[in-house]
Amino acid sequence: MKAALYPNFQKPNALSCAREVCDVLDRCGIEVSVSEVFRNDFSDKHFVKFEDIREAAKTADYVLAIGGDGTILRCAKLLIGSDTKLLGINTGTLGFMAGLEADQLDKLSLLTTGEYELSPRMTLDVVYHSDDGDKTATVLNEVSARSGSFRICEFEVYSESYLVGRYRADGVLFSTPSGSTAYALSAGGPVIEPDLECIEMTLICPHSLFSRATMFSPQRKLIMKDVTVRDDSMVINVDGELFVSLRNGDSIEICRGKNNINFINLIGNSFHESLCKKMCKPIK
Repeated sequence: MKAALYPNFQKPNALSCAREVCDVLDRCGIEVSVSEVFRNDFSDKHFVKFEDIREAAKTADYVLAIGGDGTILRCAKLLIGSDTKLLGINTGTLGFMAGLEADQLDKLSLLTTGEYELSPRMTLDVVYHSDDGDKTATVLNEVSARSGSFRICEFEVYSESYLVGRYRADGVLFSTPSGSTAYALSAGGPVIEPDLECIEMTLICPHSLFSRATMFSPQRKLIMKDVTVRDDSMVINVDGELFVSLRNGDSIEICRGKNNINFINLIGNSFHESLCKKMCKPIK
């Protein structure tokens, strides 16, 4: 059995947590690998192997992301198309996507017995067509589109060939159920259980008195077309990273991703328990 670590040492206590994780996994008889860039931080752990995380993610049984939700999101992209399971260990502020807290590392022994919950999370595939060829990306949380100059923009959304609506807003989000508790929640969207598959569309600061989030079947192919009559472009971000910039008349396609990402929950908290614990009280 093999586990690869994906730590973010910019988070408080992440280094000490990662070193303790190594010790616990070794005692459980699980082979541990860490990226070569962290060799100095683990040079005294003679049982640790050093290899590129992208290669390790393909062969490991588990990848452990140590940090916050952003760390878990970046790590998840490495697992797309593989059967490797992802466990997030929270050393960040919120850690809503984490399946374990930094003070619960004794629970890692359950990896050897299979006594954990597995939560398959759907993804979204986004495609941009241009004269230079197609550009594609896969996201776990959301695709966001907004004005690059922070001015109001106009866009159309189609479901297959049917016009859903023409909108004036600061932007729009297309989210998975996992992403419903991220940017979409802050934009006024609903909370969606992770195993309820759908595509959520939430407008960002719409210029309308009657705007609500819309849920689409996961089988739908959505098309968003920029119809803003200005020289500045709409900026498309995928899970917070720049994807492309659209000009008037350009469009992107969004559909259910071909691959799920398998999340591990070692502490048995239900989605609603985590929601209450981490989002129903002030974050310190």
